[in-house]
Amino acid sequence: MNRAVSSLLTRHAARLGSFCTSSSSSSPASEAWDGRFRLHKPRGQHLLTNPRILDAIVRHAALRPGDAVLEVGPGTGNLTARLLASPVHHVTAVEIDTRMVEAVTARAAALDLVQKLTVIQDDAVEADFPEFDACVANIPYGISSPLIAKLLFGAYRFRTATLLLQKEFAQRLVAVPGDSEYNRLAANVRMVADVKLLMDVSKRDFVPMPRVDSSLVEIRPRAAMPDVDLAEWLAFTQECFGQKNKTLGAIFKQKRKVLDLFKRSQRTERRTGDASGNGIILGVIDDSSDVACSGDDGSSDRVAGFSEEQVGAFKERIASALESTDLAGKRPSKMSNDELLSLLKLFNERGIRFQ
Repeated sequence: MNRAVSSLLTRHAARLGSFCTSSSSSSPASEAWDGRFRLHKPRGQHLLTNPRILDAIVRHAALRPGDAVLEVGPGTGNLTARLLASPVHHVTAVEIDTRMVEAVTARAAALDLVQKLTVIQDDAVEADFPEFDACVANIPYGISSPLIAKLLFGAYRFRTATLLLQKEFAQRLVAVPGDSEYNRLAANVRMVADVKLLMDVSKRDFVPMPRVDSSLVEIRPRAAMPDVDLAEWLAFTQECFGQKNKTLGAIFKQKRKVLDLFKRSQRTERRTGDASGNGIILGVIDDSSDVACSGDDGSSDRVAGFSEEQVGAFKERIASALESTDLAGKRPSKMSNDELLSLLKLFNERGIRFQ
Protein backbone atom coordinates (compact mmCIF):
# COMPACT_ATOMS: atom_id res chain seq x y z
CA MET A 1 0.00 0.00 0.00
CA ASN A 2 1.38 3.43 -0.96
CA ARG A 3 2.05 5.91 1.83
CA ALA A 4 1.35 9.38 0.48
CA VAL A 5 3.41 11.94 2.32
CA SER A 6 1.52 15.22 2.41
CA SER A 7 3.37 18.13 0.90
CA LEU A 8 2.00 20.26 3.73
CA LEU A 9 3.97 18.46 6.42
CA THR A 10 6.46 21.24 6.96
CA ARG A 11 7.63 19.54 10.13
CA HIS A 12 10.20 17.91 7.84
CA ALA A 13 11.73 21.29 7.29
CA ALA A 14 12.10 21.79 11.03
CA ARG A 15 13.65 18.36 11.49
CA LEU A 16 16.17 19.13 8.79
CA GLY A 17 16.76 22.76 9.60
CA SER A 18 20.45 22.39 8.98
CA PHE A 19 19.60 21.60 5.38
CA CYS A 20 17.98 24.98 4.93
CA THR A 21 20.21 27.21 7.06
CA SER A 22 23.68 27.36 8.58
CA SER A 23 26.40 27.27 5.90
CA SER A 24 26.12 28.24 2.25
CA SER A 25 26.71 24.64 1.19
CA SER A 26 23.40 23.68 2.81
CA SER A 27 21.30 26.58 1.56
CA PRO A 28 18.07 25.78 -0.30
CA ALA A 29 19.61 26.65 -3.66
CA SER A 30 22.74 24.57 -3.16
CA GLU A 31 23.31 21.17 -4.75
CA ALA A 32 26.38 20.42 -2.63
CA TRP A 33 26.13 17.36 -0.41
CA ASP A 34 26.81 18.09 3.27
CA GLY A 35 27.13 14.44 4.32
CA ARG A 36 24.49 14.61 7.03
CA PHE A 37 23.57 10.94 6.51
CA ARG A 38 25.10 7.98 4.76
CA LEU A 39 24.33 7.39 1.09
CA HIS A 40 23.99 3.73 0.10
CA LYS A 41 25.76 3.06 -3.20
CA PRO A 42 24.33 -0.48 -3.55
CA ARG A 43 20.86 1.10 -3.59
CA GLY A 44 21.87 3.46 -6.37
CA GLN A 45 21.97 6.52 -4.11
CA HIS A 46 24.20 8.77 -6.18
CA LEU A 47 23.26 12.45 -5.98
CA LEU A 48 23.66 14.54 -9.13
CA THR A 49 25.28 17.77 -7.93
CA ASN A 50 26.43 19.58 -11.10
CA PRO A 51 24.01 22.54 -11.53
CA ARG A 52 24.80 22.82 -15.24
CA ILE A 53 23.71 19.22 -15.83
CA LEU A 54 20.63 19.62 -13.65
CA ASP A 55 19.58 22.69 -15.63
CA ALA A 56 20.18 20.82 -18.90
CA ILE A 57 17.92 17.93 -17.83
CA VAL A 58 15.02 20.27 -17.15
CA ARG A 59 15.68 22.11 -20.42
CA HIS A 60 15.67 18.85 -22.41
CA ALA A 61 12.45 17.77 -20.72
CA ALA A 62 10.64 20.69 -22.45
CA LEU A 63 8.02 20.91 -19.73
CA ARG A 64 4.81 22.82 -20.40
CA PRO A 65 2.70 25.07 -18.19
CA GLY A 66 0.17 22.95 -16.35
CA ASP A 67 2.10 19.69 -16.68
CA ALA A 68 1.88 17.04 -13.99
CA VAL A 69 5.41 15.70 -13.55
CA LEU A 70 6.53 12.37 -12.11
CA GLU A 71 10.00 12.10 -10.57
CA VAL A 72 11.41 8.76 -9.40
CA GLY A 73 14.21 8.77 -6.82
CA PRO A 74 14.39 12.51 -6.03
CA GLY A 75 17.18 12.12 -3.48
CA THR A 76 17.69 15.36 -1.60
CA GLY A 77 15.83 17.38 -4.22
CA ASN A 78 18.45 18.86 -6.54
CA LEU A 79 16.37 18.07 -9.62
CA THR A 80 13.07 18.40 -7.76
CA ALA A 81 13.80 22.03 -6.88
CA ARG A 82 14.19 22.89 -10.55
CA LEU A 83 11.05 21.02 -11.54
CA LEU A 84 9.08 22.87 -8.87
CA ALA A 85 10.47 26.22 -10.04
CA SER A 86 9.33 25.54 -13.62
CA PRO A 87 5.81 26.44 -14.87
CA VAL A 88 4.49 22.91 -14.21
CA HIS A 89 1.33 22.48 -12.18
CA HIS A 90 2.52 19.76 -9.82
CA VAL A 91 5.38 17.37 -9.12
CA THR A 92 4.93 13.89 -7.65
CA ALA A 93 8.14 12.37 -6.32
CA VAL A 94 8.38 8.66 -5.51
CA GLU A 95 11.04 7.79 -2.93
CA ILE A 96 11.48 4.72 -0.74
CA ASP A 97 14.09 6.10 1.70
CA THR A 98 12.56 7.98 4.65
CA ARG A 99 15.64 10.20 4.96
CA MET A 100 15.31 11.30 1.34
CA VAL A 101 11.58 11.90 1.78
CA GLU A 102 12.33 14.26 4.65
CA ALA A 103 15.15 15.97 2.75
CA VAL A 104 13.18 16.64 -0.43
CA THR A 105 10.12 17.83 1.55
CA ALA A 106 12.31 20.20 3.53
CA ARG A 107 13.91 21.46 0.32
CA ALA A 108 10.50 22.30 -1.15
CA ALA A 109 9.37 24.00 2.07
CA ALA A 110 12.51 26.13 2.19
CA LEU A 111 11.87 27.26 -1.36
CA ASP A 112 8.23 28.05 -0.52
CA LEU A 113 7.13 25.58 -3.22
CA VAL A 114 5.83 22.80 -1.00
CA GLN A 115 2.28 23.31 -2.28
CA LYS A 116 3.39 22.00 -5.68
CA LEU A 117 4.91 18.80 -4.31
CA THR A 118 3.52 15.42 -3.30
CA VAL A 119 5.92 12.72 -2.11
CA ILE A 120 4.93 9.06 -2.24
CA GLN A 121 7.08 6.93 0.03
CA ASP A 122 7.14 3.55 -1.65
CA ASP A 123 9.08 1.27 -3.98
CA ALA A 124 8.74 2.88 -7.43
CA VAL A 125 8.44 -0.50 -9.15
CA GLU A 126 5.52 -1.48 -6.91
CA ALA A 127 3.81 1.88 -6.33
CA ASP A 128 0.76 3.09 -8.22
CA PHE A 129 1.59 6.34 -9.98
CA PRO A 130 -0.95 9.15 -10.36
CA GLU A 131 -1.67 10.50 -13.83
CA PHE A 132 1.26 12.46 -15.25
CA ASP A 133 2.26 14.20 -18.46
CA ALA A 134 6.04 13.86 -18.19
CA CYS A 135 8.48 11.77 -16.21
CA VAL A 136 11.82 13.41 -15.38
CA ALA A 137 14.21 11.45 -13.21
CA ASN A 138 17.71 10.37 -12.29
CA ILE A 139 16.86 6.66 -12.15
CA PRO A 140 18.55 4.38 -9.58
CA TYR A 141 20.54 1.98 -11.73
CA GLY A 142 19.05 -1.15 -10.18
CA ILE A 143 15.48 -0.39 -11.27
CA SER A 144 16.08 1.00 -14.77
CA SER A 145 14.67 -1.96 -16.69
CA PRO A 146 11.60 -2.73 -14.55
CA LEU A 147 10.73 0.95 -14.28
CA ILE A 148 10.85 1.50 -18.05
CA ALA A 149 8.78 -1.67 -18.49
CA LYS A 150 6.23 -0.33 -16.02
CA LEU A 151 6.01 3.04 -17.76
CA LEU A 152 5.71 1.69 -21.30
CA PHE A 153 3.79 -1.56 -20.86
CA GLY A 154 1.59 -0.57 -17.95
CA ALA A 155 -1.60 1.49 -18.04
CA TYR A 156 0.13 4.88 -18.00
CA ARG A 157 -0.33 7.41 -20.79
CA PHE A 158 2.19 10.24 -20.89
CA ARG A 159 3.90 12.52 -23.39
CA THR A 160 7.57 11.97 -22.64
CA ALA A 161 10.08 10.51 -20.19
CA THR A 162 13.48 12.19 -19.77
CA LEU A 163 15.62 9.73 -17.84
CA LEU A 164 19.22 9.75 -16.62
CA LEU A 165 20.48 6.18 -16.87
CA GLN A 166 23.70 4.21 -16.58
CA LYS A 167 25.56 4.84 -19.86
CA GLU A 168 25.91 1.18 -20.81
CA PHE A 169 22.19 0.62 -20.21
CA ALA A 170 21.33 3.73 -22.25
CA GLN A 171 23.48 2.49 -25.15
CA ARG A 172 21.58 -0.80 -25.18
CA LEU A 173 18.30 1.08 -24.98
CA VAL A 174 19.00 3.22 -28.07
CA ALA A 175 20.74 0.48 -30.10
CA VAL A 176 19.43 -0.42 -33.56
CA PRO A 177 19.56 -3.72 -35.49
CA GLY A 178 23.12 -4.55 -36.48
CA ASP A 179 24.70 -2.71 -33.54
CA SER A 180 26.74 -4.93 -31.25
CA GLU A 181 24.60 -3.66 -28.36
CA TYR A 182 21.27 -4.45 -30.03
CA ASN A 183 19.19 -6.62 -27.76
CA ARG A 184 15.75 -7.56 -26.47
CA LEU A 185 15.47 -4.37 -24.42
CA ALA A 186 15.83 -2.15 -27.49
CA ALA A 187 13.48 -4.27 -29.61
CA ASN A 188 10.75 -4.28 -26.99
CA VAL A 189 10.97 -0.59 -26.17
CA ARG A 190 11.00 0.44 -29.84
CA MET A 191 7.83 -1.54 -30.42
CA VAL A 192 5.90 1.05 -28.38
CA ALA A 193 8.11 4.17 -28.20
CA ASP A 194 10.73 6.31 -29.91
CA VAL A 195 14.02 6.63 -28.03
CA LYS A 196 16.74 9.25 -28.40
CA LEU A 197 20.10 9.80 -26.69
CA LEU A 198 20.34 13.41 -25.49
CA MET A 199 23.73 13.74 -23.77
CA ASP A 200 26.34 11.95 -21.69
CA VAL A 201 27.00 12.81 -18.05
CA SER A 202 30.33 12.18 -16.30
CA LYS A 203 30.44 10.04 -13.18
CA ARG A 204 32.33 12.96 -11.56
CA ASP A 205 29.08 14.91 -11.47
CA PHE A 206 27.68 12.58 -8.78
CA VAL A 207 28.22 12.15 -5.05
CA PRO A 208 29.30 9.54 -4.16
CA MET A 209 30.98 8.99 -7.51
CA PRO A 210 29.68 5.83 -9.23
CA ARG A 211 31.95 3.53 -11.19
CA VAL A 212 30.45 4.40 -14.57
CA ASP A 213 29.21 7.42 -16.54
CA SER A 214 25.56 8.12 -17.25
CA SER A 215 23.50 9.20 -20.26
CA LEU A 216 20.31 11.20 -20.60
CA VAL A 217 17.68 9.68 -22.89
CA GLU A 218 14.26 10.74 -24.11
CA ILE A 219 11.47 8.18 -24.48
CA ARG A 220 8.30 9.19 -26.33
CA PRO A 221 5.47 6.65 -26.39
CA ARG A 222 3.90 6.28 -29.80
CA ALA A 223 0.40 7.65 -30.25
CA ALA A 224 -0.84 4.42 -31.86
CA MET A 225 -0.09 1.09 -30.22
CA PRO A 226 1.06 -1.71 -32.55
CA ASP A 227 -1.47 -4.26 -33.78
CA VAL A 228 -0.04 -7.12 -31.75
CA ASP A 229 -0.67 -8.91 -28.48
CA LEU A 230 2.11 -7.27 -26.46
CA ALA A 231 2.38 -10.13 -23.98
CA GLU A 232 2.83 -12.54 -26.90
CA TRP A 233 5.41 -10.21 -28.51
CA LEU A 234 7.39 -9.93 -25.28
CA ALA A 235 7.45 -13.70 -24.82
CA PHE A 236 8.49 -14.15 -28.47
CA THR A 237 11.42 -11.74 -28.18
CA GLN A 238 12.53 -13.55 -25.05
CA GLU A 239 12.89 -16.73 -27.08
CA CYS A 240 14.64 -14.99 -29.98
CA PHE A 241 17.09 -12.82 -28.05
CA GLY A 242 17.96 -15.47 -25.48
CA GLN A 243 20.24 -16.72 -28.25
CA LYS A 244 20.38 -13.61 -30.39
CA ASN A 245 23.54 -14.58 -32.32
CA LYS A 246 22.11 -17.89 -33.55
CA THR A 247 19.98 -17.97 -36.67
CA LEU A 248 16.24 -18.28 -36.22
CA GLY A 249 16.37 -21.62 -38.00
CA ALA A 250 18.84 -22.95 -35.44
CA ILE A 251 16.93 -21.50 -32.49
CA PHE A 252 13.57 -23.01 -33.38
CA LYS A 253 14.86 -26.44 -34.39
CA GLN A 254 16.16 -27.23 -30.91
CA LYS A 255 14.25 -30.15 -29.43
CA ARG A 256 13.91 -28.67 -25.98
CA LYS A 257 12.54 -25.42 -27.37
CA VAL A 258 10.09 -27.23 -29.65
CA LEU A 259 8.72 -29.21 -26.70
CA ASP A 260 8.47 -26.10 -24.57
CA LEU A 261 6.57 -24.20 -27.28
CA PHE A 262 4.27 -27.19 -27.78
CA LYS A 263 3.33 -27.15 -24.09
CA ARG A 264 2.76 -23.39 -24.14
CA SER A 265 0.62 -23.59 -27.26
CA GLN A 266 -1.55 -26.26 -25.65
CA ARG A 267 -1.94 -24.16 -22.50
CA THR A 268 -2.98 -21.13 -24.57
CA GLU A 269 -6.05 -23.03 -25.74
CA ARG A 270 -7.19 -23.26 -22.11
CA ARG A 271 -6.46 -19.77 -20.84
CA THR A 272 -6.45 -16.12 -21.81
CA GLY A 273 -3.17 -14.16 -21.64
CA ASP A 274 -3.00 -10.95 -19.63
CA ALA A 275 -1.00 -8.33 -21.54
CA SER A 276 -0.69 -6.17 -18.44
CA GLY A 277 0.78 -8.77 -16.12
CA ASN A 278 3.96 -7.48 -14.58
CA GLY A 279 5.30 -11.00 -14.16
CA ILE A 280 5.38 -11.38 -17.95
CA ILE A 281 6.52 -7.88 -18.76
CA LEU A 282 9.36 -7.55 -16.29
CA GLY A 283 10.70 -10.98 -17.14
CA VAL A 284 11.21 -10.37 -20.84
CA ILE A 285 11.80 -6.70 -21.58
CA ASP A 286 15.51 -6.67 -20.84
CA ASP A 287 18.53 -8.32 -22.39
CA SER A 288 20.32 -11.40 -21.10
CA SER A 289 23.24 -13.54 -22.11
CA ASP A 290 22.71 -16.37 -24.55
CA VAL A 291 20.90 -19.31 -23.01
CA ALA A 292 22.50 -22.64 -23.74
CA CYS A 293 19.99 -25.07 -25.22
CA SER A 294 21.04 -28.33 -26.72
CA GLY A 295 19.64 -29.15 -30.11
CA ASP A 296 19.56 -32.87 -29.26
CA ASP A 297 19.87 -33.68 -25.58
CA GLY A 298 18.72 -37.26 -25.96
CA SER A 299 15.29 -36.56 -24.49
CA SER A 300 12.13 -38.09 -25.89
CA ASP A 301 9.72 -36.24 -28.14
CA ARG A 302 6.90 -37.25 -25.80
CA VAL A 303 4.74 -34.82 -23.83
CA ALA A 304 2.39 -36.15 -21.16
CA GLY A 305 -1.10 -36.55 -22.62
CA PHE A 306 0.03 -36.20 -26.25
CA SER A 307 1.38 -38.63 -28.81
CA GLU A 308 4.73 -38.35 -30.54
CA GLU A 309 2.79 -37.85 -33.77
CA GLN A 310 1.11 -34.73 -32.33
CA VAL A 311 4.45 -33.30 -31.24
CA GLY A 312 5.94 -34.17 -34.62
CA ALA A 313 3.12 -32.36 -36.42
CA PHE A 314 3.76 -29.30 -34.26
CA LYS A 315 7.44 -29.42 -35.17
CA GLU A 316 6.47 -29.46 -38.83
CA ARG A 317 4.33 -26.34 -38.32
CA ILE A 318 7.36 -24.51 -36.94
CA ALA A 319 9.50 -25.63 -39.89
CA SER A 320 6.76 -24.62 -42.33
CA ALA A 321 6.53 -21.11 -40.87
CA LEU A 322 10.29 -20.65 -41.16
CA GLU A 323 10.45 -22.05 -44.70
CA SER A 324 7.70 -19.73 -45.90
CA THR A 325 9.97 -16.71 -45.33
CA ASP A 326 13.59 -15.83 -45.98
CA LEU A 327 14.15 -15.23 -42.26
CA ALA A 328 15.34 -18.67 -41.17
CA GLY A 329 18.96 -17.76 -41.88
CA LYS A 330 18.80 -14.41 -40.07
CA ARG A 331 19.97 -13.60 -36.57
CA PRO A 332 17.64 -11.69 -34.19
CA SER A 333 20.40 -9.18 -33.44
CA LYS A 334 20.28 -8.00 -37.06
CA MET A 335 16.51 -8.02 -37.62
CA SER A 336 14.06 -5.15 -37.55
CA ASN A 337 10.90 -5.27 -35.49
CA ASP A 338 8.87 -5.50 -38.69
CA GLU A 339 10.71 -8.67 -39.66
CA LEU A 340 10.31 -10.18 -36.22
CA LEU A 341 6.65 -9.23 -36.13
CA SER A 342 5.98 -10.87 -39.50
CA LEU A 343 7.48 -14.13 -38.23
CA LEU A 344 5.49 -13.97 -35.01
CA LYS A 345 2.27 -13.59 -37.00
CA LEU A 346 3.18 -16.59 -39.14
CA PHE A 347 3.83 -18.66 -36.02
CA ASN A 348 0.54 -17.59 -34.42
CA GLU A 349 -1.42 -18.34 -37.60
CA ARG A 350 -0.13 -21.91 -37.33
CA GLY A 351 -1.16 -22.23 -33.68
CA ILE A 352 2.34 -21.67 -32.28
CA ARG A 353 2.14 -19.54 -29.13
CA PHE A 354 4.87 -18.11 -26.91
CA GLN A 355 3.15 -17.19 -23.65
